[in-house]
Amino acid sequence: MFVIYNEKTNKPIKVWLESAGQIEESCLEQAYHLSNLPFIHKWACLMPDTHTGKGMPIGGVIAAEGVIIPNAVGVDIGCGMNFVSIDIKVEEMRGIMTGNGTLIQSIVGDILRNIPVGFNSYKTKQESQVLNRAMENREIYEKNPHLFPLIEDAYYQVGTLGGGNHFIELQEDQDGFLGIMIHSGSRHFGKEICDEYHNRARALNTMWHSKVPDEYRLAFLPVESEEGREYIDWMNLALEYAFENRERMTKKVIAITSAQIEKHMGLKMNCGKEINCHHNYAALENHYDKNVWVHRKGATRARNGELAVIPGAMGSYSYVVMGKGNPESFCSSSHGAGRAYSRKGAMAAFSCEQVMTDLKQQGVVLGKYNKSDVAEESRFAYKDIESVMDSQTDLVVPIKRLKTVGVIKG
Repeated sequence: MFVIYNEKTNKPIKVWLESAGQIEESCLEQAYHLSNLPFIHKWACLMPDTHTGKGMPIGGVIAAEGVIIPNAVGVDIGCGMNFVSIDIKVEEMRGIMTGNGTLIQSIVGDILRNIPVGFNSYKTKQESQVLNRAMENREIYEKNPHLFPLIEDAYYQVGTLGGGNHFIELQEDQDGFLGIMIHSGSRHFGKEICDEYHNRARALNTMWHSKVPDEYRLAFLPVESEEGREYIDWMNLALEYAFENRERMTKKVIAITSAQIEKHMGLKMNCGKEINCHHNYAALENHYDKNVWVHRKGATRARNGELAVIPGAMGSYSYVVMGKGNPESFCSSSHGAGRAYSRKGAMAAFSCEQVMTDLKQQGVVLGKYNKSDVAEESRFAYKDIESVMDSQTDLVVPIKRLKTVGVIKG
């Protein structure tokens, strides 16, 4: 970790990398903006997977006094990770053939058929305790007539994967055991909430002649304002929804995998304790004797002894980690490997054939309807997860190292 503190910064920027040369210029510029916000507590942080985002760098962490910044949470509120370990050896699965290819191919195909991905939703309304509670407390949400109808729409998306960098993976840990990992968030719900309150914050900041320039794209809402309280209510609803969304998919993937293993291997499988954690959110926490709103945008909470999940990229490695509770990062760590190429950049640099060949050589089964954009999410489009992990040894301790065996993408 090193510190940037110069004529461009008002507060320090703590960076979990070796040098500023490892940070793209646009990301560094966004970090300077963070350091000049008048309500920043102590310093801004950049995790080792940091790269340019909208307004705030992805892999960025700030603690704000008395305000909340919609764009510092981001459009996919509650995006995060689930992981569960399974007591079945992957090696024992590899040679088993079914009517739909190998056992792993059969499981991947079954998941793809049963969980909507990309822009798809369920055709019928799904059960959701989170949304039911929201409707029971509808007076909180009816105050926003634009967002309120989205609650009804969200019933059809709970338990769906989405697209982009979201995935469902079958993985093999360092001891050869199977694991299930899921990366997803609040779907369309979170984007609408972010956009709505970012635009409201912009209008209010202009009216108040705010010292935060509009071009920073970091418009803020005082948490005691009506708009601030509304955003927090909606953000927390999206967080609960994202948590339930991952939980629902995990349950379905476990059921599919269990049925296939019992049918083709004659074994009953047992699951370990589920880990479910967000990496796009804001929360009121106490740091350095002050209650502050910690914004983690592409960053994972890593309190002392807390388990979390840090994914790599498909065909790469991922990690289950235990937090060290480092106060300098506001008890945070990276949320993944971090992009080395933009989506367009990856598509220009790597062909579909290259990526498919790479996955085949590694024995990775891919479940994806349209493979033409597969290069966007290839492991070549991301930073090296091992370098990222090496840069945050003071933040987390690796517990499991996991290799992709099968992956479902939108």
